[in-house]
Amino acid sequence: IMLFTLTSLIPGVNIFQLLHPTYQQFPRACSTAEALLSKSCCPTWEGDGSICGALSGRGSCQDVSITDLPNGPQFPHSGIDDRERWPLVFYNRTCQCAANYMGFNCGDCKFGYSGANCGQRRERIRRNIFQLTSAEKNKVIAYLNLAKNTISKDYVISTGTYAEMNNGSNPLFAEISVYDLFVWMHYYASRDAFLGGPNNVWTDIDFAHESAAFLPWHRVYLLHWENEIRKLTGDQDFTIPYWDWRDSQECDVCTDDLMGSRNPTIPNMLSPASVFSSWKVVCTRPEVYNSLEILCNGTAEGPILRNPGNHDRNRMPRLPTSAEVEFCLSLTDYETEPMNRFANLSFRNTLEGFANPSDGIATTLQSNMHNSLHVFMNGSMSSVQGSANDPIFLIHHAFVDSIFEQWLRRHNPPKSAYPTANAPIGHNDGYYMVPFMPLYRNGDYFLSSKELGYDYAYMLEPGQRYLQELLSPYLDQARQIWRWLLGAGIIGALVSAIVALSVALACRKKKRRRRSSFGESQPLLSSSEADSTTTYQTNL
Repeated sequence: IMLFTLTSLIPGVNIFQLLHPTYQQFPRACSTAEALLSKSCCPTWEGDGSICGALSGRGSCQDVSITDLPNGPQFPHSGIDDRERWPLVFYNRTCQCAANYMGFNCGDCKFGYSGANCGQRRERIRRNIFQLTSAEKNKVIAYLNLAKNTISKDYVISTGTYAEMNNGSNPLFAEISVYDLFVWMHYYASRDAFLGGPNNVWTDIDFAHESAAFLPWHRVYLLHWENEIRKLTGDQDFTIPYWDWRDSQECDVCTDDLMGSRNPTIPNMLSPASVFSSWKVVCTRPEVYNSLEILCNGTAEGPILRNPGNHDRNRMPRLPTSAEVEFCLSLTDYETEPMNRFANLSFRNTLEGFANPSDGIATTLQSNMHNSLHVFMNGSMSSVQGSANDPIFLIHHAFVDSIFEQWLRRHNPPKSAYPTANAPIGHNDGYYMVPFMPLYRNGDYFLSSKELGYDYAYMLEPGQRYLQELLSPYLDQARQIWRWLLGAGIIGALVSAIVALSVALACRKKKRRRRSSFGESQPLLSSSEADSTTTYQTNL
């Protein structure tokens, strides 16, 4: 019943499309004791039944090569956390894909490619959420709700550390919905490190924030979000819309036709008119996990909380302005020492929000830029580990990514501008992003979005921008109803043909009656020998 109700919201989606494989985190095929004990995650590709699609030239099972360049001093421990030297604690052999293939079994295409053999270049456009038609807005919300209510068929999450799994002989994994899978991934990358015993944790560790990988990590995260939605719905044109929050005075996306308005009687909850009011959050209780020394297991923990604007004004006086974004873009260094939240004149640190957007100097007194939106929402979004529970997370980070893209195009930095060594653990150029499977190196995504197959509507050339922002909604509507238009055209042509045939037959009958009454009809033009003039006959 649930599947029927959800699919009825999205035209063109059938129940079989809901069972399409996904490509994230721990593949179900690699969550067995056999895979963990052998430390090999090389599943077969269903297309040809071979490991990593080897028979089709897609890839092969190979040893994982890990960088040995030193990390920064922020995490002084070694051998205590499953995320160190990712993914070696779990697997030391994975599928290495060839050409334009990608995925845990090389069954997918690299970002920006499509087709049966992944040979077709494709560029998609992320658009302003306020430029979407009502139908497009409804589709985005329906897709997110579908992901929230659909269990991932190919992926599971780990609910225990590798040591708790008896080094692999006792697998500890749980099922998770497609949406919550991504929430868990964000939690897992940013959680504290367990040192042994209740509340004995190391907090100065984060594989997705507070250093160089913040922008590439979230770039790959959003790209996988889009891929996941496309596989789930069959809509290959889907992109995450962005919220341009520059100079906003309030949460203008907090309406029931978008991300949900405020509950009229309970200010920190969502309006019951929004579909998101029925959602349950996961991974939002880091204090509990730390005190019990356990991982988030994906259990529902209550509704989404949000109370925009009722935050600490001393910490975040207002949302970012256009001038602050422009200053941020003017900074020439992507990263500066010590390559963490105390870095001065660092584009990354200023955009992330740990530095003042008027002078680029690190501050611990206020939250700026990216961070300010999280503080402003004053609820689920305000906790780093569980912030992805609120769907505003997606449209917010899409705009943050667009600012990153603006900076890349303006400064055209060499790859060497990204730190190769001495960044906090998880952030060096060659470090694989935690907890992605398949594997992605940080430095490989320090490049323009155009090379990854997407762009932003407001960054297009004027002609292209006009097409995307003004004409695309109507073209999209035309694509949705083209079958009806074609059918109407065919019916209209048939009616016209029948009418024309009827008129022709009627004229022929009338002509025959006149011939029988007057004999042979005269020509339309006749020549008179008397006056040598031409006259037009009127007895047609």
